[in-house]
Amino acid sequence: MSGWQQFSRYFLYSPKLDFSVDLSRMGLDDAFLDAMQPASEQAWAAVQELERGAIANPDENRMVGHYWLRKAELAPTAEIKSAIEQMLEQVSTFAASVHHGDIHPPARPRFARVLSIGIGGSALGPQFVAEALGSPADKMKMVFLDNTDPDGFDRVLAGDLSETLTVVISKSGSTPETLNGMLEAAAAYQRQGLVFAEQAVAVTGDGSVLYRQAHQEKWLSIFPMWDWVGGRTSVMSAVGLVGMALQGLDVAGFLRGASDMDEWTRARGWQANPALALALAWYKAGDGKGHKDMVVLPYKDRLALFSRYLQQLVMESLGKEKDLQGRVVHQGIAVYGNKGSTDQHAYVQQLRDGLNNFFATLVVVLKDRHGEGIEVEPGVTAGDFLNGFWQGTRQALSDNARTNVCITLPDVNAYQVGALIALYERTVSLYAQLIGINAYHQPGVEAGKKAAKVVLDLQKKVVQALQSGGWYSASSLAEKVGAEIEPVFLMMRHLAANRADLLSRGHGLALEVGARSLVGLGGPR
Repeated sequence: MSGWQQFSRYFLYSPKLDFSVDLSRMGLDDAFLDAMQPASEQAWAAVQELERGAIANPDENRMVGHYWLRKAELAPTAEIKSAIEQMLEQVSTFAASVHHGDIHPPARPRFARVLSIGIGGSALGPQFVAEALGSPADKMKMVFLDNTDPDGFDRVLAGDLSETLTVVISKSGSTPETLNGMLEAAAAYQRQGLVFAEQAVAVTGDGSVLYRQAHQEKWLSIFPMWDWVGGRTSVMSAVGLVGMALQGLDVAGFLRGASDMDEWTRARGWQANPALALALAWYKAGDGKGHKDMVVLPYKDRLALFSRYLQQLVMESLGKEKDLQGRVVHQGIAVYGNKGSTDQHAYVQQLRDGLNNFFATLVVVLKDRHGEGIEVEPGVTAGDFLNGFWQGTRQALSDNARTNVCITLPDVNAYQVGALIALYERTVSLYAQLIGINAYHQPGVEAGKKAAKVVLDLQKKVVQALQSGGWYSASSLAEKVGAEIEPVFLMMRHLAANRADLLSRGHGLALEVGARSLVGLGGPR
């Protein structure tokens, strides 16, 4: 097969979306595709059933309905359809009231900034969309708290909050990182003589801890979260749409792009379905075992956060210990990346000449800019250089047998970003079916939360022991609280650096000495 024949066979293009997926350099061939035909048919049928409302999480008896968010008439019940339509109307009405000044802060005529507080899927999607589509002309500026880092809180919460509207996003209201961010924000408002509830809205589950607080304190609004929308696929629910609408972005276009991509990726057979073709390419690249990482290289600054967004979507969905039959399989695909051509001066050297343990995903945008440009060399613009760099990098990788995908969009706008997200959502669903795992639960995340609680419980015991009096090394303190030495040492080190308010001067010195003595740096003098 000639190079052009290979390209044209594995180049999938939608005139309606003006969107292409080029898999010609992923090593696909007829023998592999024929062998995968039965599994492909089963995967396609299973995802069709999911979209119709089949139970995706037997352990939670839960459906997965992010597809319905962009086309409510596909919802399996009239109740869900109505809930989606009401959410969209609520988002639109609320944003318009804020922009017109009908809803405003007590001390100012209008809100000018949105502070979004969330973690994981309640942050990554909104951040990606805000960065990809935002501009200085936005109706409101977006900022985020997406961690429980005190220094991060201080940086974001510095300055006047009188024109800041805070959106707290948590299905349960008890997720520690989001709860901590909310408490820190509320304290910052209070220090400025402001009432947090008068400048806050919630996106949460009906009847949750956060819902009850927002209702009792009369927050400005409460938007719904549903158990049939997982965090990593929630950007087209109120989780992402509230911020988009407040920012003044094209919500309708965003949803329409996703819906049109859904339509394209419902087709039967890989030749007509880019998500199925992409899932098969992932399978081929990693032998169905995730043996190769996915390196994401968007050649557009606006898409720099796309790799971070895909990290959660792909790794939380596919990174599973057991398959659907309960067998230990340790599946997953590692995702990393930043942007081109920046990465050509970083890790592309290894991609080209080092370990062949990856496949590259290049995301290309045809439109360079919307304003006037200049020639940086006679007859050559900066955009011409960027075009040359992505093509050159791809060829250099291909010349050394490094497989790669190229996704091409005409522009970065709400419609195309919605389509891009929808493509990868369905690809993840199909690939999960191909390898026989559940893409829609995350037991490992829950294990991490439980382990963190053990650490915090240990801290309470350590503080109680220290406040009871006496001098302790890490080993003697570990013996007293009935714990291993290492976590006690780490706890002592943390407390000595940060929590002097809990301890007398002497106890603080005891912590420092105990930590030093454990690592052979000297003891009490």
